[in-house]
Amino acid sequence: MSSPSADPVDRVEEDETMASDHEEEVDTTMADPQAISDDSSEEAEEDEEEARRIREGFIVDEDEDEEEDDEEARHRRRKRRKRRHRRRDEEEALEDDDLELLEENTGTSFRNRLTRLRRGPDGGSPLAPSTSKRKPIVESSEDDLDDEDLPQVQDIQRIWDDERAGGGRDDEEDMDDFIDYEDEDEGAGAMDEQEREERRRERKKRERERRKAISSRPELAGIDDMAWDEIHGVFGDGHDYDWALGGDDEMDFEEERPKPEMRYQDVFEPSEIRARMLTEDDDLIRAQDIPERMQLATSSLSQSSTLSLHQNLTEADLDDAAIPEGPYNMYREPLVMAVTYALRFLFVQEFEVPYIWTHKRDYISYFNPQEMRTRVQLISLAELWRIYALGQKYRSLAQRRNALALSYARLNVEDAYFEQTIRPKIDSVEVVTDATEWLTMTYKLKKQDAFDFQFHDDEDQAETRKRKAPSRISAYEVAKKSIVSKLADGFGIKPHEVVYNFVAQENAHFVDDQELNPVAFAEQFTDPDAAVAQPAEELLRRARMILATELGKDPLLRQAMRDLFKTDALISVLPTERGMAKIDEHHPYFNFKYLHHKSITQMMDTPQFLHILAAEAELLVTVSTFLTNEAKSKFERRLNDAFASDSYSDTARAWNEERSRVVQEALEQHLIPVGVKWAREWLREEVEDTLAAHCGNVLRERIDVAPYITPEMKPGDTASVLAVSWGKGDPQKDAITLVFLDEAGRLREHIKIDNLVDRDYHDEFTDLLKRRRPDVIVVGGLSMATTKLSSKVRSLVNGQPSNLDPTASGADGWGPSEAPREANEQAFNIPVMYVRDEVARMYQHSKRAAEEFSALSPVAKYCVGLARYIQSPLNEYSALGHDITAIPLEDEDQHLEKLLSALERTLVDVTNKVGVDINRAVNDSYYQHLLPFVCGLGPRKAQVLVKKISAMGGNLINRDQFIKSSLLTTKIFLNAAGFLRISRDPEAKLSKNRHADDDVQDPLDDTRIHPEDYELARKMATDALELDEEDIHDEHPSHVVSVIMQDADNERKLNELNLDEFAVSMYEANEDRKRHTLNVIREELLKPFSEQRAPFPSLGPWDVLTMLSGETPRTLRMGLIVSIMVVRLEQTLVHIRLDSGIEGVIDIGYLTEDGNIAPKDVVKKGQTIPGVIVDVKLDLPADQFFVKVSVRQSDLRAGDGLFRSVKRDDQWNLPQFERDLEMQARKKRAEIDRTRRVVKHPNFHNFNATQAENYLDKQQRGDVVIRPSSKGVDHLAVTWKVDDKLYQHIDVTEINTGQGGNLLIVDEKHQYADLDELIVNHVQATARKVEELMAHEKFKHGSEDELHLFLKNFVAANPAKSIYGFTLNRRKPGHFNLCFLANKNSTVQTWPVRVMPESYCLFDAAVAGVPELCDAFKVRHLHQSQNLAGSAAVTGGKTPYVGAGARTPARTPAHPAPGHMSIRQAARTPNPYGGRTPAPGIGAPNFGPGAPSSSFNIPPPQASFGYQTPAYSGPPLPGIPPGMNPQRAAMIQNTAGWGQESGWS
Repeated sequence: MSSPSADPVDRVEEDETMASDHEEEVDTTMADPQAISDDSSEEAEEDEEEARRIREGFIVDEDEDEEEDDEEARHRRRKRRKRRHRRRDEEEALEDDDLELLEENTGTSFRNRLTRLRRGPDGGSPLAPSTSKRKPIVESSEDDLDDEDLPQVQDIQRIWDDERAGGGRDDEEDMDDFIDYEDEDEGAGAMDEQEREERRRERKKRERERRKAISSRPELAGIDDMAWDEIHGVFGDGHDYDWALGGDDEMDFEEERPKPEMRYQDVFEPSEIRARMLTEDDDLIRAQDIPERMQLATSSLSQSSTLSLHQNLTEADLDDAAIPEGPYNMYREPLVMAVTYALRFLFVQEFEVPYIWTHKRDYISYFNPQEMRTRVQLISLAELWRIYALGQKYRSLAQRRNALALSYARLNVEDAYFEQTIRPKIDSVEVVTDATEWLTMTYKLKKQDAFDFQFHDDEDQAETRKRKAPSRISAYEVAKKSIVSKLADGFGIKPHEVVYNFVAQENAHFVDDQELNPVAFAEQFTDPDAAVAQPAEELLRRARMILATELGKDPLLRQAMRDLFKTDALISVLPTERGMAKIDEHHPYFNFKYLHHKSITQMMDTPQFLHILAAEAELLVTVSTFLTNEAKSKFERRLNDAFASDSYSDTARAWNEERSRVVQEALEQHLIPVGVKWAREWLREEVEDTLAAHCGNVLRERIDVAPYITPEMKPGDTASVLAVSWGKGDPQKDAITLVFLDEAGRLREHIKIDNLVDRDYHDEFTDLLKRRRPDVIVVGGLSMATTKLSSKVRSLVNGQPSNLDPTASGADGWGPSEAPREANEQAFNIPVMYVRDEVARMYQHSKRAAEEFSALSPVAKYCVGLARYIQSPLNEYSALGHDITAIPLEDEDQHLEKLLSALERTLVDVTNKVGVDINRAVNDSYYQHLLPFVCGLGPRKAQVLVKKISAMGGNLINRDQFIKSSLLTTKIFLNAAGFLRISRDPEAKLSKNRHADDDVQDPLDDTRIHPEDYELARKMATDALELDEEDIHDEHPSHVVSVIMQDADNERKLNELNLDEFAVSMYEANEDRKRHTLNVIREELLKPFSEQRAPFPSLGPWDVLTMLSGETPRTLRMGLIVSIMVVRLEQTLVHIRLDSGIEGVIDIGYLTEDGNIAPKDVVKKGQTIPGVIVDVKLDLPADQFFVKVSVRQSDLRAGDGLFRSVKRDDQWNLPQFERDLEMQARKKRAEIDRTRRVVKHPNFHNFNATQAENYLDKQQRGDVVIRPSSKGVDHLAVTWKVDDKLYQHIDVTEINTGQGGNLLIVDEKHQYADLDELIVNHVQATARKVEELMAHEKFKHGSEDELHLFLKNFVAANPAKSIYGFTLNRRKPGHFNLCFLANKNSTVQTWPVRVMPESYCLFDAAVAGVPELCDAFKVRHLHQSQNLAGSAAVTGGKTPYVGAGARTPARTPAHPAPGHMSIRQAARTPNPYGGRTPAPGIGAPNFGPGAPSSSFNIPPPQASFGYQTPAYSGPPLPGIPPGMNPQRAAMIQNTAGWGQESGWS
């Protein structure tokens, strides 16, 4: 059936497909009524039709055979087959007779469900209940799953639903009545309607008989509908797991689909991918021809380093980039050119700093062909790194400046001020930001979308529908849109003109003076509608706000303010409440706790400001930054001069005052806040840069040293090392570990011995020295016991006498020898020394150590770290990676963001100074840590370089292979080539074939000479050897280099060359600057890759002591009190040990005051006592570190606070410090007294005032709390609730009567025997008086203002009446205010009423009850009115003469009228019964015969003077008014006035 060329796999598929089609053919024959006819002709026709369909569906064409190897072609054929199957199924719908035949055989209904059944894999339908041997009916191929018209698994399973339902065919019978199937019409085309109807009846009859047979099945008998519903509720309908069946089919279909290729991103965690540098950014960094460090936004050592998406600078950007600063003013132009060259090399040609410093130093040095003897290094290496950092900022500035220019162009405006004044002065990112903000403010209303900046790192976001954000319109924008903007224009000069005058320091623009004064001019802009009109003052305020905002937003003014802060800013620090308690004299923040007016320029070189910011973040201090008064006044005066008018008229002066207010607002609201914010950030960055640079210099001192060599060794050689350590130095636990590393750094031997005293261990140690002959022995440890180990090693190595009997030693096994033995028979000339061990301490617990030496103990790994450090400090620090920040370089360097970059730059400098042997780096994983720091490389590029070289065999012959083998790209090769050395095989000889240089070593590849300068080196060698080109024509180009290197007289020959003349000729020919390069070539020809680092340094005594004990000169000095433990007693000495392990002694003279008592009578062994350090003795050659201590009480009594306290800053706010100190002491005393006071009373609580009020808040009126008083232990405070949110605090004084009891005194007038009596007779009695007055009809709840309003409304409604009332005095709990209004023309007056336990006091006139209080008020008011009226009648209403030079009597400022008692201190009320007549015009209004009558039933006042009760006192008036009680008159007469303190206490 298939073509001969068909693929066997396709033939198998076709056979399977034909087999399934053959089964369908059989099924069709069984189902087709025509197929069971005896007519042979019809059978033949059916066979032909079926054969046609088989050929159509399954015979493969030749075109398809040609594409059977193509997977896509097979997939297309499979789809075509499915479409043909679908069409055939639609054509071959089963007839009703076929369905009836299936129903009879299966007992299942198929009507209106399936047009055809297909065979499926393993997924047959469930068996019917009537049989257990029925075969699966439904089978489907995998291709059928794509056919949406075919029944799904759920449909197939529903075949059996009707059978379970038992008689659910009634609806389908109705459907059968009117649905005609296609196969029925085709099969009965010759039938008429009557025959067709008979056939239907026959089918219905057979169906009824079938259902009857089903209902008679024993397994279904007796199950009614309710039972079926219950079964369905418990077991479901059988389709609960159809999803699982469908999932299996889908899974079978998915197996045929091609699976996607597995990626490592799908397997590893993102953090692991970043750690292995396998992200997309890492791939991009590896691929780009740019130095790796230049592609990163952070240090390459950082674990979170990110890709920097910067834009490179162009030559046009370098025109104004160099600004000359520094000591070389005489070389101004060369300095500018040097900086420009440096920027071009860094950011245009993308060369790293080491390359420029080594190979392009001539371009950053002073070079003048006429002055060749003048050699000035214009830019140092540190300054070159500084230029690189500033260049990165300048690159960001250039990018933002270009974005600003584009935004301005999109505005389509011409602003002369912006183009001519602002744009030329954009020299910082801050000015760009200010200019952008200024343009936004100026043209926001015109072009809103012009400022939608799009930077290089902004992702293109699809336009999505966003919710409308709420509009934020500032007060400036509102005012700018209103008429007020016209008023602002009336100030006569534009804000930018003011700024121009300020910057130019001369008035190029003058003010147009107004004819009207500011208020009159502003009234012209008021709204005619009185309802919305604003006063002229408010309009002027808004106009000033517009001008102040525009001045405050001006970029040039802001820059001038920043420059002012940069030079004249001051910083002050004050502690918070928390800081006062936490920062004591020993706290590190105490140095600046009260810093006062310290100049910002004095904080540049110290980390003090970083500590200040840290303390502020901990909420311990508050930091204020401000300008000096002189600088601020000068700036303000300059701005006023640029803004003011020169006219001298009153109107001009008034306008100048308004302009001065504008300047003041611009300074306070805009310019100074901007300067403060900028100064903090600028100072922080400068201090961080300084501190990071200092840490980098400290690291440089440690790694820019050559490996240790002995005097017999040559520079560049590596010493073999024996590292010895005793760990923590415990004789019972720790063994002595010895590790030997050879010259190549390989671990050769590792042994452990218990001690160096026993003969066996002694011999083992000396045997190791004989066998290995190390060049140096390194001693290290984790405790002071290391000094004893070092001493013992020195004695053994130098052949000194030593005690070998451990029993004769001290308790620790290292005691003094009692029986010295003879000297060793052999001495070793091997130096023994200490080295820094911070790297070894980190290495012993690192993952790197576990991978390299998994079998070694931590102490052995520590020894490996010590040995590696002395062999190469640079290599050890480089191997730390990002952990290098854990090295304590300075006390203040921790958690510094810029520290990692500074340390990386130091590593890069020193690594390129030394050079890296590329072949050794490929084959030595430890040495390979240097490779990422080579110029141009980094962790990622170094990683791929090593892999490429390893794939080539792991060895390079010459530098040309970097390019020819595509190991490095062009820029990376130019950067790195001069620092990647290829060691030359001494036995290798150069080929004489000039062109056979692909696999030949070049001697220049083992020098610092860059490949671009190889021709110069060859030229110098040729000239030095005095050869001609013809002499070396057939030789290798570098043959002459080999000859000159091996020449015994090469130094003389090379020195005879006139390199300066050669440099001048090269400059004149091609303008190449090569003077420094020529000198480098000469040095390299003489000594290739010579050692340029300093010799390995030895540690000082304090370095060793700090390394072993942690003590520093600050923590171990004379005068400090330390804890000591007695170790051993002698007759005249006591041996002691400090907590840090340092040993010491106590002389008998420092043991007691007498100085002659035996030590055993004073201290005991093992005792811990305090002692004062008297002296510190450090002897490093003898390994002796000890202290002398005194334990005399006279020495201890003084303490060591003076030595331990932190030194104050020179700028110290001493007055504020003393005030806070006194306040803290007072609080501490009060707290001690309060906590000490305990009173046994149910109402006593240890509360303060606020806590007492909170406690009484939910209590009833009159409830009491007794609490401690802050006035001392002889005082108590009683707080009781007067009303809601109103509490009275009573001070109670306790006096000891001396008779075993206390007397409680309140107000010096009331005395009580105990607290219960005080509560009942004072507090509760006062509360009853308060309740009584509050219950009176004249009492009004609410505030005093509400009572005033009530009085005014009453008198307005009743003009002929007077009114008074009482209310609580909220400012003096326990007092009331008596407010009264005499008539409608007077003002409300307020008199105080104090509540006592037994009475009410009106101006200290005590009355028993509320009615008496009202009477006293009326009487007092009556006599006051009479006195004022009489005084007016005597003087005729004129001011009386009171003496020569006397002023008119009136209210004095210190004694306001009683009507203002609620807000001012009260004045004295005159005695109505005596004294001189007060002056008229100062009394209560409207007193006199003609005034209306008062509601108080007293004669009304007469005249209106507009004042209240006069502040007057004088001698009492004789006589008593008729009808008044003499006692009451005397009581009123003796009053001291309500202004005295006694009336308010």
